[in-house]
Amino acid sequence: MEQALRVTLAGQGWSFDAQAPATVLQSAERAGVRLPSSCRNGTCRTCICLSTSGAVRYLIEWPGLSLDEKREGYILPCVAIAVTDLLIEAPAASRLPVPPDSGA
Repeated sequence: MEQALRVTLAGQGWSFDAQAPATVLQSAERAGVRLPSSCRNGTCRTCICLSTSGAVRYLIEWPGLSLDEKREGYILPCVAIAVTDLLIEAPAASRLPVPPDSGA
């Protein structure tokens, strides 16, 4: 099993662990952070954000990013797996409400 890496949201100062095989989006949700998302397969671009530091690998061969966007550091968290610690800009990120202990 790969070691957990740290993902930090630059604007909010929140951090969470990301560990393969979970995507950055899945890792965020597990940590109580909501990143905008829709299709979850790398095509709709709802989750696009800028990674200003770090690297990812993708679950699909060519996610919905242009070559220029990739060069500039944009990532699609729904299909991206962190390979190093990441610093990302996701202005629309929010905290998920903590669910009550349902026990069900």
